[in-house]
Formats: sequence, structure tokens, C-alpha cells
Amino acid sequence: MKNPLAVLVSALILALPALAQEAATKHAILIGGKPSHGRGAHEHNAGVMLLKKCLDESGLPIKTTVKLNADWPTKEELASADTVLIYCDGGKNHLLLQDDRLQQMAAEIKRGCGFMCLHYAVEYPKENGGPEMLDWMGGYFEAHWSVNPHWDAEFKSFPKHPISNGLQPYTINDEWYFHMRFADETKGNLTHVLSAIAPESTMSRPDGPHEANPTVRKAVADKVPQTTAWAFERKDGGRGFGFTGGHFHRNWGNDNQRMLVLNAILWTAKAEVPATGVLSKVTPEELEANQDPVPVRKPKPAAKPQAANEHGECKECAFSAAAF
Repeated sequence: MKNPLAVLVSALILALPALAQEAATKHAILIGGKPSHGRGAHEHNAGVMLLKKCLDESGLPIKTTVKLNADWPTKEELASADTVLIYCDGGKNHLLLQDDRLQQMAAEIKRGCGFMCLHYAVEYPKENGGPEMLDWMGGYFEAHWSVNPHWDAEFKSFPKHPISNGLQPYTINDEWYFHMRFADETKGNLTHVLSAIAPESTMSRPDGPHEANPTVRKAVADKVPQTTAWAFERKDGGRGFGFTGGHFHRNWGNDNQRMLVLNAILWTAKAEVPATGVLSKVTPEELEANQDPVPVRKPKPAAKPQAANEHGECKECAFSAAAF
């Protein structure tokens, strides 16, 4: 007869590798916002689903939960997250600013959860969300300071950082926001991951909340490199990442751009980023999948016939004739 204690010990020993692997597996929550720009642009849902597909196929120790159409995670899901990514329209209607979500996220940040925002999601009002973004991810788009032109950014080199692993120089057209409001060094360690010289054409619009301002005009004229993606390590060890590209869904088909964000998801979750970066493949069919449907335009109602007078004449015509 086998010793029950020995059987139990043997079972535990056999289970240890699986338990260790499960404990090492990180959890990323990827939140996509509601449709807003029409097919091919601001494809928040298709974007996060594509990122999930790449991570799920990577074989790396990370699991993903996707929330679509601005659906917010449950408290249990948030509590289990190692990082949270948000890809949505920003500003005063930012999905994080609804209900008590900012407070919920603050509690997760306090325990060390990572935090990421992509494209328009990096924009918050200066007085509502802005201060938190300086603390959580080291920067954000501030109206009347930051700008959002479309331009060809040429990324020639990258800093020594895990998010840079595997990246090769590339040039791509996107709505690259720049001149972000960044945190000072007292809040943590900021790394400018993507930077490029913005051309004068980015300042072609009149001054406005998103268009231009005297300070950014001078920076562009002086050819100061402009940051379009950054990594932030908070004083408490938590990590954040901001990425201003992502306007065009087709750009997720660029291996470098996709790798950059996949690397950032791992890094903010405190997972090891492979030296090669996160390798992934996306087919044209996968890139096309899950995009927002083309909105159906309702036909214009037919013009109402003019009411007739007692003589069968159009009232407007009869009035005009009477005038003469």
C-alpha cells in the first residue's frame, strides 16, 4: 500500500512547474473604445483584437483580456491585471473619465499595475486626468500645448531600452501627436522611445488647441526632435507607456510599429521582453478583420410638394405672381 503522504508530495512536486508557470504569467487588459472615425481610422476594437492575437500566438508568458466598445473591466478583472492598455477617443469624453473609473484605476496603479494609452487616448483635460497621466505614464497630450498633425516620421535610432528590442529604423505616415506635456524627473524615469524631426509642414495650420502654438512653432523651427512614444518608470516601480501613432489601422501591418507596442505591453506588465522583440505576423485578411462597419447613410427624405391654393396654384408661385 502506497504511503498517502508520499503520494501527495509526489503530486505537489509534479505540479510545481505548472504552478510556477501560472504564477509567472502576466495578465494584460486591452480596452478598445467606441467607433468614431469611420472604417480604417481609429479602429480601436480591431486594433486591440489584433494585438491580442499577436500576444496569444507569441508563446510568451502573458494572457490577454479584451474589452470592446468602451466596455469597462470588472473590479475582479482589474485586480488581476499586470497592465491596462486603453485605445479610444480622448479629451473630456475619454472612457477613463466616466463614472468612477479614474479612481478605480488609481487603486490599481497604487499596487503597481502598468498603464498604457494609444493615440487619441493620450489626450486628457489638463484639470481632469492630466495630473494622473503625469504620475502614471509620465506624459499626455495637453490642449494648447501639444499638436496632432499628419506627417511622415522617420525613426532613425532608438534608446537602449527593452521596448526598443528588435526595432529597426523605419518611416511611416501617421497622425503623430507631439510636444507632449511630460513629467519632471521627480516623478520617475522617462525614456523617449520614438523621436523624429517634425517638418515645417506640421505647422501649416493656424494656432489652436490641437493645431499649433508659439512654443511648438519655435521647437519645430529649431528642429528639436519630437517624441511620439515614451516609456516611464514610476518611483514606486510601476510602469507606463504612451504612443501617439495609431490613427490608421493599416499601420498595424508595419512590423516595427506593431512590435513596439507589443514590447511595451510586456514591459509595462513587468514581463521580460525578448532580445528579438515580440515577433508576430499579420496577414492582409487579419488586418482587414473586425474593423468597424461602414455606416449606412439614410437617404434624404423627398422634398414635400408645395401646398396649392383654391385655384390649384402653388401658394408660393401665386404669391410671386400677385406681386407683379
